[in-house]
Amino acid sequence: MKNPRTVIAIAGLSAAAVVGGLTIAAAAGGSTATPSAATTSSAAMPSSTMSTPPVPTMPVSSTAATIHTAKATVGGTTETILVNGKGLPLYFYKPDTATRSMVTGTLAALWPPLDSTAPSENSAAGALKVVDTSNGSQVTYNGHFLYTFAEDSPGQVTGQGVQDFFVATPGMSASHGGSTQVSTAPSSTGNGYGY
Repeated sequence: MKNPRTVIAIAGLSAAAVVGGLTIAAAAGGSTATPSAATTSSAAMPSSTMSTPPVPTMPVSSTAATIHTAKATVGGTTETILVNGKGLPLYFYKPDTATRSMVTGTLAALWPPLDSTAPSENSAAGALKVVDTSNGSQVTYNGHFLYTFAEDSPGQVTGQGVQDFFVATPGMSASHGGSTQVSTAPSSTGNGYGY
C-alpha cells in the first residue's frame, strides 16, 4: 500500500497539471507528465490561425421592425390592433407630438419604444416613418410613436388607457388626440401599478 502522503501529493499534482494543460499518469509509484490534447493542439497551431470562440452578443433592436395587425380583446371588445414582429401589442402615447417622443427614462423602461432603421408593415396600411430621438431610431405610424408594454405578452393587452397610453390600430388618424378605433376605458389588471 502506498503512503497516504504520496497519494495525496499525486492527486494534488494531477489537479494542478490538468488546470495547467498537462495530464499526469501515475503508475506503480512513478509518474510521467504528458501534454493534454488541448495543449498539443494549441502548441501545434500557430497563434495566427487559432480560432477564438464566438463572443455572445446581447440582442439589439431589429433593423426591420415589422408591424402586423392582429385581433385582440381591448376593454372587453375584440379589435384589430397593431403588433410588432413578436406579436406584442403596440401603443401610442397621447402627450407625444408627431416629431417628439415624450417617453424617456423609467417610463421608456416600462413602455419600450419600437425602434428600427428600416421598418416595414404587413396588412397595416398606415404611413411609417423613422424619427431619431434620445431613444434611438423610433418608428411612427400615421405620425404616432409606437411602444410596447412590459406587462404584455403576445396577444394580451394590459396597458390600454394606462398612463395615457392607448392601443394603436390600423385606422388611427394622424391627429394626436386619440384613435379612430380605440376604446379609451382603462383596463383593471390589479398589477401593482395603481391602475
